[in-house]
Amino acid sequence: MLLNHRQSLVGILRVCTKNGLSDQGRQVHCFLLKSGSCLDLFTSNYLIDMYSKCREPIIAHKVFDKMPERNVVSWTALMSGNVLNGDLNGSLSLFSEMVRDGVNPNEFTLSTNLKACGLLNALEKGLQIHGFCLKMGFEMMVEVGNSLVDMYSKCGGISEAERVFGSMVDTSLITWNAMIAGYVHSGYGGRALATFRMMQERPDKFTLTSLLKACSSIGMIHGGKEIHGFLVRSGFPCSSSATITGSLVDLYVKCGDLFGARKAFDQIKEKTMISWSSLILGYAQEGDFVEAMSLFRGLRELSSQIDSFVLSGIIGVFADFALLRQGKQMQALAVKLPSGLETSVSNSMVDMYLKCGLVDEAEKCFDEMQSRDVISWTVMITGYGKHGLGKKAVSVFKQMLGHKIEPDDVCYLAVLSACSHSGLIKEGEELFSKLLETPGIKPRVEHYACVVDLLGRAGRLKEGKHLIDTMPVKPNVGIWQTLLSGCRLHGDIELGKEVSEILLRIDGNNPANYVMVSNLYGQAGYWQEHGKAREVGKTKGLKKEAGMSWVEIEREVCFFRSGEDSHPLTPRIHETLREVERRMREELGYVYGLKQEMHDIDDESKEENLRAHSEKLAIGLALASGGLNQEGKTIRVFKNLRVCVDCHEFIKGLSKIMKISFVVRDAVRFHSFEDGCCSCGDYW
Repeated sequence: MLLNHRQSLVGILRVCTKNGLSDQGRQVHCFLLKSGSCLDLFTSNYLIDMYSKCREPIIAHKVFDKMPERNVVSWTALMSGNVLNGDLNGSLSLFSEMVRDGVNPNEFTLSTNLKACGLLNALEKGLQIHGFCLKMGFEMMVEVGNSLVDMYSKCGGISEAERVFGSMVDTSLITWNAMIAGYVHSGYGGRALATFRMMQERPDKFTLTSLLKACSSIGMIHGGKEIHGFLVRSGFPCSSSATITGSLVDLYVKCGDLFGARKAFDQIKEKTMISWSSLILGYAQEGDFVEAMSLFRGLRELSSQIDSFVLSGIIGVFADFALLRQGKQMQALAVKLPSGLETSVSNSMVDMYLKCGLVDEAEKCFDEMQSRDVISWTVMITGYGKHGLGKKAVSVFKQMLGHKIEPDDVCYLAVLSACSHSGLIKEGEELFSKLLETPGIKPRVEHYACVVDLLGRAGRLKEGKHLIDTMPVKPNVGIWQTLLSGCRLHGDIELGKEVSEILLRIDGNNPANYVMVSNLYGQAGYWQEHGKAREVGKTKGLKKEAGMSWVEIEREVCFFRSGEDSHPLTPRIHETLREVERRMREELGYVYGLKQEMHDIDDESKEENLRAHSEKLAIGLALASGGLNQEGKTIRVFKNLRVCVDCHEFIKGLSKIMKISFVVRDAVRFHSFEDGCCSCGDYW
């Protein structure tokens, strides 16, 4: 009778556990205590499991602590509860305590703690638990093998994950999902798709979501369409699966197919915040702000709870396009939300003000933040660096250390880059030495590139080459481009030729490299080599990324591509540019940077080529719209690529003769032109 009574109560606890009914479960617990029933091992284990899964970890621990005896199920139930409730280190501590008490783990104990290791990126602890698996013969069990694959993938050990996967005798759908997700997490989208094609199980929504993420991450639209086709052919209920349809929207957006993204979005029955934000950001990133804001208004009508992820993303796009007015609208909305101005949104606002060239506003926003994380400080340091305020960047970095916030590798990269932009050689070398001594951070090739840039700026090119040759990481294209820029600046043709050969050998299909090589020779007057570099690039059919600049005129953002003549004011733009060029020739003796252009065409054609550069067209529109008498005003222009030498000289001269300040943001940094000088010191 007592046995039947106990089984009935345990049955009720199971129902409470399954449905998250903590209040009812607590009533059963109280009944057991008041009735004088003995809380035996079996019942106590069920109570621990119930409280853990009902998000009551403290009570679960109290039940555990009062148990006169415990078995592996007791320990495992409590560990699972810790992992479920986010106390990952607590689970690993319990595991160590259990082993010290002489209780052997079972396969569920090991799987639970391998999951904790993966989430914590605790590879060393994961290796120890793997040792237990081998010692106790659990490695071949499917559940443990799955957890090992997952743990190694999340800890960056994809080769170990592959080894475990390959050694498993029995596999399940979870096994294949773990390996595919591991490849996606590690950036191996192609391997994820290849594994899918070898699958011996019918995929589920987790498999397909991972595969769509893989295709998104590498821009593989054909692979994504293959998965989409499989979904349609297999009759998978896409419209009722928010994760699948959300991933489809994200795939098409990241592959630049907004038509496909909108089609997938419109088919979703229950749209999630992720699918809304993916499509909104997709339209915004393509410059279709009207449609992006229309969708955003639609989202607001359906849900008043716009989350910080969506707001941060939209503000980030406005920052990239320097749309200050729209960004401020998002800030005003964020302040009114119940959650207030969250740190992630504040970070995006600081970034937006900096990218719009408003350093004072960014500082004010930064100072008013209720809490700051390492990203907050990194954003500010990056902004100072791009504005040529290297000393401020270093000062903020030191303030961050004073607040006991540990910099990560991205933060170090930001402050080193700031030193590079401002020519702070001593400070940069000191910070790099500090980075080398910082435990837990391995310097990446980008960190070394900043030092090479510093050395190149100082003319210490051989030291830069030696650093590349001796550094412990493999040099990439970027670091050789950095050294080549230094060679061009200082006219070191001998080293420049050596670097050019290396660069074209490892990345011979990048048009930017042929431009850099031709500029090296052209600036030094080596016209035969200059022409040869250009000709090789043409023969390969390589085309430079199109330059694009934009400027805001009377609340409308106007975009220009190099050579574009579609704007209705194009005749006035060219007329205005010719007029200011005439004045610059008369007052400053200005001539075009003709040696930067092709050597085999006449000077008049070269002038036309240079006049059609996108930043000049944007400036021409601003002058044509506001008139040539704008003394004391500031014109802001933004460009997707690095500003060329001729345009840089042109804007310097323009600022002098017209008494206008120009702020130009290019892909490298901000240039503030005033009275014939630029804040970059002619090095960028």
